[in-house]
Amino acid sequence: MENDKVVSLLNDLLTKNYDAERGYKEAAEKIEHTSLRSYFESQAKNRYDFGHQIKALIAKYGGEPDKGTSIAGDLHRVWISIRDAFTNGDKAIYDECIRGEEAFSAEYGEMLTDEILPQDVKDLVRTQKDSVDKALASLRTMEVFAA
Repeated sequence: MENDKVVSLLNDLLTKNYDAERGYKEAAEKIEHTSLRSYFESQAKNRYDFGHQIKALIAKYGGEPDKGTSIAGDLHRVWISIRDAFTNGDKAIYDECIRGEEAFSAEYGEMLTDEILPQDVKDLVRTQKDSVDKALASLRTMEVFAA
């Protein structure tokens, strides 16, 4: 696979992490339940850390990391809908975060099916997907806090 394509895929993933980080920060600011707030803050930090890991691979493959969040794309729309949920209370914010994580996990899964990705990229994507899946499972156990 050409380095340009690897860089493009990684930048796409980086942008989606920016979106998720921003969505979690906004959710943490708006949610009333302290356990959910702490969880959202932790996940925002997690996505920030993911971004730095991705940036290192982008540099390795000779690229420049994109700056900022996306303007279009499914995941961006999911995280934007979190903002819309703020007026509807904790349950709506919680539900949108679940939706966002499910979409994020699916994105990582799709990337893992690309058989021509270099092994180090696949390893990072797999590790981050596992983290997203664990976070999603953990978030699902907190539904009672959002009720």
